[in-house]
Amino acid sequence: QVQLVESGGGLVQAGGSLRLSCAASGRTFSTYHMGWFRQAPGKEREFVAAISWGTARTNYADSVKGRFTISRDNAKNTVYLQMNSLKHEDTDGYYCAADARYSKVIGTGASGPDYWGQGTQVTVFS
Repeated sequence: QVQLVESGGGLVQAGGSLRLSCAASGRTFSTYHMGWFRQAPGKEREFVAAISWGTARTNYADSVKGRFTISRDNAKNTVYLQMNSLKHEDTDGYYCAADARYSKVIGTGASGPDYWGQGTQVTVFS
């Protein structure tokens, strides 16, 4: 079992930056692949970024490539999403997710990741 708690969301002006954190419980965090997704009310969930358990592999949605960076610190059981050059369209609830299968955390599995956080809101104003 993995429990995930996101933090770091907030209100930011367009062009600004935020860093989201996702703290995980459980001794096996380092064996899980991690991902970030975003979703607004009434919209479909969208894949944002993912990182493999060993940090050797990362994937990004085209809409955030070059602006967002995912990283993880297995010693701290934490995954991060550094978001730079934020745009109004980045406004969403951001959710971290964990799964033993990489396909799940990049949003290509038949079903979503097994574990989800409660989400943190990011609002970008112009």
